[in-house]
Amino acid sequence: MSKWLYLLSILTLILIGCGDEKSEGLTFTEKGREVPSFNVDSAYHFVEQQVEFGPRVPNTEAHQQALHYFQNKFKSYAGDNAVYVQRFEAEGYDETLNLGNVIAAFNLSGPDRIMLSAHWDSRPRADMDSTNAENPILGADDGASGVGVLLELARMFRDNPPPVGVDIILFDGEDYGKSGDLNRYFLGSRYWSKNPPVPGYSPRFGILLDMVGGAGAQFPKEQYSVNYAPNLVNEVWNIADEKGYGDMFLNEQGAAVSDDHVIVNEQAGIPIINIIHHYRKSNGVAEFPSYWHSQNDDLDIISKETLQAVGDVMAELIYNRL
Repeated sequence: MSKWLYLLSILTLILIGCGDEKSEGLTFTEKGREVPSFNVDSAYHFVEQQVEFGPRVPNTEAHQQALHYFQNKFKSYAGDNAVYVQRFEAEGYDETLNLGNVIAAFNLSGPDRIMLSAHWDSRPRADMDSTNAENPILGADDGASGVGVLLELARMFRDNPPPVGVDIILFDGEDYGKSGDLNRYFLGSRYWSKNPPVPGYSPRFGILLDMVGGAGAQFPKEQYSVNYAPNLVNEVWNIADEKGYGDMFLNEQGAAVSDDHVIVNEQAGIPIINIIHHYRKSNGVAEFPSYWHSQNDDLDIISKETLQAVGDVMAELIYNRL
């Protein structure tokens, strides 16, 4: 077991006793701390680098290149002993998938911890395209954007240690399944939730970032998130409004979106919310942007304005509200 996992195991003894706080609801107050600036050019570069690898589809060279890239980047920010790749296998369609969740811990001595996550794989088929539906997609927004924001936050944590412990988890295999087959989606979060590297891991809360870089993005309050952690949802959206991002973080009910956060909450018992670009149709069903699950999900649809908004909100929450 690596050094950071040993340290987190010790912290778990403290964290297990924090369950009452979750049942009572999360609370937040402004602390008057200085908040470091989120560098959107750096975040955009991280998205760009992932796209340059090509589709990060399991069992491909691009997938392995991206995994090594994340591992090395996190080691440069958190240290060799604070990064862990949780490798595992899963059954795909006529193939065995070799997958890996990438985990990095910051402020190891902090007994109060939060969890930030995104998925790093990209979809092996463009099933929303009419002509090339069997070809994999680059997933610039659907996957790479959330990872790009988290990598920039990790760089910030190196230079400006966060006031609480922060664990970043990049889930693999989120977008593998065929449309309608939810059993083969969310493979990384399913494995992580059933096989936690630190038994009893119990952060105060979690935040999932999925599709957080698209131009013209809108983030209504996703319904599962409101059910799992309403106070956290309200705090995040209030911060966004205070910072002038109310046109993106809409103060309105969103749809219930099946995603990694549902698995983490239901299987690991962690209150977690999802910031995700989507729309709620009149019948309550989720609708996604036009480039979703298509070849148009490339770097051209990534907006620095959107990345900046999400990064600023996350930085304010972590550095000044906890």
